[in-house]
Amino acid sequence: MIVMINGSFGVGKTTVARLVHDAFPRSAIYDPEWAGICLMRLPKWIKLKGSGTDDFQDIDLWRRSAIMGTRLFRFFVSGPVIVPMTFTDRVYYDEVVKGLRAIDPELRVFCLTASLVTVKKRLAGRGTENSGSDTDWISRRIQECAEAHRDPHFGELVDTEELTANEVAEEIVKRLHRPGAASC
Repeated sequence: MIVMINGSFGVGKTTVARLVHDAFPRSAIYDPEWAGICLMRLPKWIKLKGSGTDDFQDIDLWRRSAIMGTRLFRFFVSGPVIVPMTFTDRVYYDEVVKGLRAIDPELRVFCLTASLVTVKKRLAGRGTENSGSDTDWISRRIQECAEAHRDPHFGELVDTEELTANEVAEEIVKRLHRPGAASC
């Protein structure tokens, strides 16, 4: 099984992914962000389709690597592969979800939500500046997430506003075990 955890920067995806991982023996976490960071650091003379923006999701190779990396992890683990990602672009989201469903038709996608105020507080709590000079990118992105993630198109909504990370993970695990849900 593949479990994608979508949500804003600072909403708790990585923490929740770790807790969900702990709940399933033989599971693994695959974070495609690392491939994106590497692609963004390539020299300018290496031309990749979609490069040149401030978002690695614009790079076609990154979207393919998100799918292929998940496929690779799926091959090596017998439990769920948990994939934390932040999507607000429907086209990119649909492309990656389509690719993941080709690997695993029982793909489950959860979208963690919280108010913009809560996300800013959580980012500040982990030491990430989200207002003031030199924070245009993160400010813009968390605003995009707050708007886009009201839409259930981006996954089964999980309101994290008043919940701890443990409670959010427990909710996801509970949903994964519901009758009719894919087996883990």
